[in-house]
Amino acid sequence: MFKRRLGRRTRLLGAAILVCLVALAAYGFTNTNTVPATNAGSGSGAISGYTVTSVAYTLNASNPNNIDQVAFTIAPTNATTVKIRLDGVTWYACTNAAGSVTCNTTVGTQATVAPATNLEVVAVQ
Repeated sequence: MFKRRLGRRTRLLGAAILVCLVALAAYGFTNTNTVPATNAGSGSGAISGYTVTSVAYTLNASNPNNIDQVAFTIAPTNATTVKIRLDGVTWYACTNAAGSVTCNTTVGTQATVAPATNLEVVAVQ
């Protein structure tokens, strides 16, 4: 009976040592992790709008019910992306050349006069 208890104690001691070794190994792996320094921040700035003037619509020569182009000037002239919408649904891409903007309204859905109730211009720098 004494030998059996000694064997059981030895196994328990061996298991405890094994658990400690595994715990130390896990600690060793987590101890080698490094995290680089990073920055985080918050800020705000005023958003100013653009001024659109001298708006001109070019009608299609064979069907004046269609609008082929919209042109206008924009200030400040630094807008890199300009898009317009005439019917509240379809967006048209525009080209800005030093503040002189032209928008082809024949690409995709042809713009027509009847639903063109509002010129909406979106521009970003």
